[in-house]
Amino acid sequence: MESPRPTKRRRMSATATEITRSITPPSDHNAQTGSNKSDPTDDLLDRATHVLATEAAALFNITHLYRTDPTARQGLQDSVQAIARAQASGGKLIVTGVGKSGYIAQKLVATCKSLSIRASFLHACEALHGDLGDIAEQDVLLFVSFSGKTAELVGLLPHVPDGVRIVALTGTTRVKDCQLLRGRRDGVLLPAPIPSREEDSFGVAAPTTSTTVALAVADMLALTVAGQLHGSRTKEVFKRNHPGGAIGMSHREIERLNRDGEDFTVVELPSPSISGSDDG
Repeated sequence: MESPRPTKRRRMSATATEITRSITPPSDHNAQTGSNKSDPTDDLLDRATHVLATEAAALFNITHLYRTDPTARQGLQDSVQAIARAQASGGKLIVTGVGKSGYIAQKLVATCKSLSIRASFLHACEALHGDLGDIAEQDVLLFVSFSGKTAELVGLLPHVPDGVRIVALTGTTRVKDCQLLRGRRDGVLLPAPIPSREEDSFGVAAPTTSTTVALAVADMLALTVAGQLHGSRTKEVFKRNHPGGAIGMSHREIERLNRDGEDFTVVELPSPSISGSDDG
């Protein structure tokens, strides 16, 4: 008699176990296997896949958090509702961060724009030199900061209009531990913790696992808001915002053109980072 097929929950647990087993630091590999020999290629690949396995485990952990943790689930619901209300009232989502978190903030804004969610990036340093004028009372201001206490971001708080809803995408899991939300009764926490410190995982505190998780939570937020605003039209909205290149062309259209033998050319537009003076 065949054994029963594992349930989805059991399969997920097994996957988590496999990931956890695979994130043993490379330096411990030879000790565990009892080998004194070290192949440079094996060491390189062990170290490389250790990074992938560590970040995969962190993504599994954040998925579990948003499936089970009341604070995370409420934070997501409140964030989506706040952004949707802002969009309906003519407001926008403003995202700010510094360092590597600033790049995550810019990626979130770019994704939102492609989904017709009004959004803009606010440079935390430039904000205090005039860019605060970008913030209106009907907006939502989202901070990206793993620590939740980045000095440049905390320095913005006294200057943010009272009516602006504050959301913090941060590594903290409790509102009271997030300095960016202190004194804000309606502040919203979007937790993005990691299972272990990057210095413990990789020997260096460079933002790696934390930015991977932050990016995943940002993508989750953007797509969830898009679903709330556009429903089944989300794909159509995204396509409408990408008239250039192949990204906005459906597979069905490409297949039809190929089938009918029609000649078509996807025009590659110049990168916006290249100035006109670079042309030969």
